[in-house]
Amino acid sequence: MTEQPRAVLGRILNDLGSTLIEVVAGEADPARTVSGVLIQDPLDEPARLPGAVVLGVGVYGAEPVAALVDRAAGLGAAAVVVRSPVPVDGPVAEAAARTGLTVLGLTPGASWAQVAALLRSLLAADELGTVGGPDEADGAEPLAGDLFALANATAGLLDGPVTVEDRSGRVLAFSSRQDEGDDARIATILDRQVPAEKLRALEQRGAFQALYRKDEPVYVDGISDKPRVAIAVRAGGEILGSIWVVVDGPLSEDRTQALHEAAKVAALHLLRHRTGGDVERRLRADLLATVLEGGTHAPQAAVRLGLSAQPACVLALAVTGEPSAPDRVAAGHRIAEALALHLAAIHPRTAAASLGGVTYAVLPTSSDEHALRVAEAFLGRIGNRVPAVIGIGRLAARPAELRRSRADADRALRVLGSGRSPRRSARLSDVYAASLLEELTDRIAAEDDLPDGPVVRLRAYDARHNTAFTDTLEAWLGTFGDVPAAAAAVHIHPNTFRYRLKRLAVVAGIDLADPDARFEAMLQLRLSPRHP
Repeated sequence: MTEQPRAVLGRILNDLGSTLIEVVAGEADPARTVSGVLIQDPLDEPARLPGAVVLGVGVYGAEPVAALVDRAAGLGAAAVVVRSPVPVDGPVAEAAARTGLTVLGLTPGASWAQVAALLRSLLAADELGTVGGPDEADGAEPLAGDLFALANATAGLLDGPVTVEDRSGRVLAFSSRQDEGDDARIATILDRQVPAEKLRALEQRGAFQALYRKDEPVYVDGISDKPRVAIAVRAGGEILGSIWVVVDGPLSEDRTQALHEAAKVAALHLLRHRTGGDVERRLRADLLATVLEGGTHAPQAAVRLGLSAQPACVLALAVTGEPSAPDRVAAGHRIAEALALHLAAIHPRTAAASLGGVTYAVLPTSSDEHALRVAEAFLGRIGNRVPAVIGIGRLAARPAELRRSRADADRALRVLGSGRSPRRSARLSDVYAASLLEELTDRIAAEDDLPDGPVVRLRAYDARHNTAFTDTLEAWLGTFGDVPAAAAAVHIHPNTFRYRLKRLAVVAGIDLADPDARFEAMLQLRLSPRHP
C-alpha cells in the first residue's frame, strides 16, 4: 500500500503559476505541504489551519500586506496570496524573510472565488490519490495521476495547453502553459467556464454534435484565434465530458492516439470523482443529521466533521414559492451548493447538507450576529434570481447544543417562509413573536381550539350585514387608539369611525377600555381566518 499523496506548494505553483499566480516575495519551498485554503478577515477571529494558503482579500499596500504575512505565520500558514501588483520592497520583503512564508501575487482580472475554487480542486485531487490500485508499480505513467496531472501530461504529449471540461463547459482541470493559448482560452481559465458566446458558436457550428457522435477527435477552427482539437470522454454509452487542446493544426496519428489514451484515463477519473463525490455527500449528510438530531453518537459525528473545536450556529436555507413549481427542486440544489461554497470560503470547517428539503449548515463562529451578516451577504449575492430565505439558530458553545440551534433555525425559517416577516434572513430572536403566532396557529388548526370571541362574532356580523366592523377594530388597535389615523387607514371620516367603534363594541361584546380585552382581540385577529 503506497502512502497517500499530499498537496505541496510546488504542485500549486506548477499548475497555476503561468495563469493565475506568481511568487513575488520569499523563497518558495516546493515540498511544503498545503492543507487547505483560508480567507482571512481582519475583523473576525482568525481560524487556525496549519499549512493553509491564506487569501488576503482586500489587502493592499506594503504595510497591510506585511501585517497579513505576520498574522498568517502565526496561524501556521504555508503561503499568502494578495492581489498584484504587490510592493515587494521594504516591509513585505522583510516580513517574508522573517517568517519564511511565500508571498504570491494574484493576476489582475482573476476573482478570489476563482482562485479559491481552483486551489480547493487541486487539494481535493491530491487527496484522491492515483487511479490504480495497491498492486500497481511505483513507476506508473504520469497519466495515472489526478485530472490536473493528466492535463499536464496530455499537454506535454500534444504540445499545447489542455482543459478537461464537463458537458456544460465547466473547466474541471487544466494544464500549465495556458499563456500559450489565446484570449478565449485565458477567459475560460479565469472564469473556469467556457464563455457563453463561444458555447453558442460551437453549437451553431455543430461542434458538440460531432464531438458526442464520433469516437475520433474533432478539429475546430474559426471559433477562436487558434484552432482546437477536442475528444469526448465516455464511459460506456455515457458522455462524461471532453478534453480540449489548443493546437496549431490537425493532429498527427501518434498524437491522435495519445489523445485517445488520455480520454480513457479521464473517464476513470470522472467516474471516480462522481462516485466518490456522491458517497462523500451522503456521508457528510448522515454525519450532519446525526449532529443536528443529538443523541449519543452526535459528539463523535461532530469530531468527524471537524465541528468540535469552537462555538458554532446552525443556518437553515429553503427555497420559497409553490412546492409544485417545476424548477424549485433544481433551484434548491443549485442554491444549496452555492451556500456550501460561500460558507467554505469563510471558514474551512463549515459543514452543509440538504435534509428533507432544507439545506442545513453549521458555521463555526463566535457570534450569531456574524452568522446573520454571512447569511445576508449570501442572499445579497444571489439577489432575487432564487426566492430563498435563511433562518439562523442560537450560538452553540459545544456540539451537544447544535440540536437546539437547529430547532431555532427551523422556527425562524418557518416565519420567513410564511410571509409574516418581510426579511429574507433572521435569527429566532428577530422573529420570536411571529414564531409564537405560527405555533398557536398550528395548535388551533390541529385541535380546532379557537373559542368563540369578540373577533369571531364581529366577522360573523360583517358577513351577514355587509358591514366593516372587523376592519374598524383592526385599524383602531393597529394605531394604538389614534382615531384620526385609524379613520384615515380605512378611508372614512373620524366621526363615522367613532360611531362604528361604539357600535362594534356592542355587537362584539368587548370592553375597549380593558387592556386584556384589547390584547385578546389583537391575538384573535392574527390567529383566526378572515371569514368564518
